[in-house]
Amino acid sequence: MKQDRPEQTTMKTGETSFSVTNVRVATECPRLFYLHQQFGGKTMFIPSDAAGIGTIFHQLCEQFVALAKQRSEFTVLLASADANVEEVASRMQQLFYQLAFYAYMETATEMASELTQIWQGLTALIKRWAHLLVSNRRYCNFWEVISKTFIATEQRLTHPFVLPDRARQEVVGDFDGLIYDFERDRLCVVDYKTYAPADPSAQLIQVALYSYTIGQQKQVPVDAAVYCVLPEFKIREYSWEQLSETVHQLIPHKLQQMRQWLNWKPPQPDPPPPTTQSHLCEICPQQQKCQTFFASRVGTAHHPGESTTNHRQESSAQQGSAKALITTNSSAQQGSAKALTTNSSAQQGSAKALTTNSSAQQGSAKALTTNVGEQLVKILESFNIGVDYLGAAVGPAFIRVKLKPHLGVKVVSLLNRTEDLQVQLGIASRPLIKSQAGYVSVDLPRPDREVAQFSDYIQPGETLESVRIAIGVNLDGKLVEADLSDPNTCHFLVGGTTGSGKSEFLRSLLLSLLVRHSPAHLKIALVDPKRVTFPEFERMPWLYSPVVKDPDRAIELMAELVAEMEFRYQLFESASCADINAYNLKSVKQLPRIVCIFDEYADFMAEKESRTELEQSIKRLGAMARAAGIHLIVATQRPEAKVVTPIVRSNLPGRVALRTASEADSVIILGGKQTAAAYLLGKGDLLYQVGSQLQRLQSLLTQTVDLSFES
Repeated sequence: MKQDRPEQTTMKTGETSFSVTNVRVATECPRLFYLHQQFGGKTMFIPSDAAGIGTIFHQLCEQFVALAKQRSEFTVLLASADANVEEVASRMQQLFYQLAFYAYMETATEMASELTQIWQGLTALIKRWAHLLVSNRRYCNFWEVISKTFIATEQRLTHPFVLPDRARQEVVGDFDGLIYDFERDRLCVVDYKTYAPADPSAQLIQVALYSYTIGQQKQVPVDAAVYCVLPEFKIREYSWEQLSETVHQLIPHKLQQMRQWLNWKPPQPDPPPPTTQSHLCEICPQQQKCQTFFASRVGTAHHPGESTTNHRQESSAQQGSAKALITTNSSAQQGSAKALTTNSSAQQGSAKALTTNSSAQQGSAKALTTNVGEQLVKILESFNIGVDYLGAAVGPAFIRVKLKPHLGVKVVSLLNRTEDLQVQLGIASRPLIKSQAGYVSVDLPRPDREVAQFSDYIQPGETLESVRIAIGVNLDGKLVEADLSDPNTCHFLVGGTTGSGKSEFLRSLLLSLLVRHSPAHLKIALVDPKRVTFPEFERMPWLYSPVVKDPDRAIELMAELVAEMEFRYQLFESASCADINAYNLKSVKQLPRIVCIFDEYADFMAEKESRTELEQSIKRLGAMARAAGIHLIVATQRPEAKVVTPIVRSNLPGRVALRTASEADSVIILGGKQTAAAYLLGKGDLLYQVGSQLQRLQSLLTQTVDLSFES
């Protein structure tokens, strides 16, 4: 059973089977496990900002594997033993969209927002599958590689365990997928998650159960992996050897412990202990019932973190072993996940430049964050707002302090104190406060702000991979990029007032394209009415046409791009191709991608006639140009409602907001009730929105432009 899909388990004490999900829940919180077994109810610790899309996502995953095995269009993509991962992934995504996903969207129009997230997760997962298929292709024929890679999907497992007290306990569950890696010569059971698990150690125990059971049935080692596809794609992988030495040995003890908990009846002493992880209580689906039930029957409700019995100590030890395995594996897994985002090793290495400081500097930063955290706690206490300091993360421009409100303290009480915190802390702008999974983040400006130099994160080097643009550096010191071939980030709306760093953002974005793609594979169209954003780029060989500086020529340029799009679709139709990737694979003459960066868009919207023509061109390009390899990046200092109309906004899915002049401007760029851009720090401090996820980043700085790499 999947932890992010609705489930019904009605087993009571005395029945013979535990589900794998029961074991996960018991690992996360023994009391929630007990309540569910006695009374039913929900058991999933899902962050409040996560959508309930697990069931649909798993169904579509199964459908993809079935189509890949059945349809020859997928098979022929692997005909070459040297197939390119990016090309295979892109084509598989397009095929699945055409064969299955589009039809699903047509019948579920009320789920447009959820389906956007699902597609984001599916594209990342398909890319991972393509990576494995291309690797496996080196070991077998192309017509059998798909069937030999995807061994099984959604199968029921049953296994009887012998417990330490000699009793027998049956465990049943459904795994998501079983795949074979020829390079490792190893089976791997995979579990898909559509949100970041609140307790990774519990997810580990869940996949370890699948690994152990399949290994016993097939009498071969079976690795395990958890693929968290949202909000960003992350992989946790565990070898059979690692699991055998740790988690596999703990499973019988955990099952015996679960049986003992279910034997408890009030008012007996030693009830099932509370969770060891207090942050889970904030997102517990049965929090109120738990507090009421155990307080009234045990006498006092133990709070998370308190000790109750030896059972509690054993549970902590078991979770500790699982967490130790997660920690041990983290470096390798993170490296693997980064590789899948197509950042080169050089980029990853240089990204450390921001975070790799001397020991003295790191110690100083730690002392600074601790002092700030303690100061925040004291200030909030003076307003009768109780919080605990959980730690802090330091980005280039700001410090993110993590606070855990005491039980009964509402998050809104912190949000209402932003101006008071600004005064008491003596900072130039209001802190940005946001609820997160298990804590509240408070972003404060750094007194020693750092610059994210372009050269530290991106090195010149031609690539034929997907066209990606640099957005900015995150709290981990890693560069975040957007793939223009992705439907969610194919066109962008960028907004930022004077001093926000908008021009520098556009320059670094443009340079991130030029250093990795030759003029033969990429053309750039620039609109620069103020003539100050792109002066160094006016003679570069990548130009689609001379830099546009007046309104009439801007309208002509957009009309030319529409005509180019229509011409390309005629070529695609003649060649029986769906998009630019498929066409370039077939054609001797390659079509370059075209990226149009349209700065100071508001300057062209003064006259009604020009406004209407521009809007219609943006509407057509936004709706259809992605598959033709044409992409728009529209930027403005004044993102007012009459300038950035609903027609424009609805056709530019990617959003970047630097500091705006007002909360209303922030809402225009980011949508919803997102007013935070009005309180950014300027100079490249930005908010990047992908679907429902909002990331705060620092844009790259390009102080001098050197195009000598073009030769």
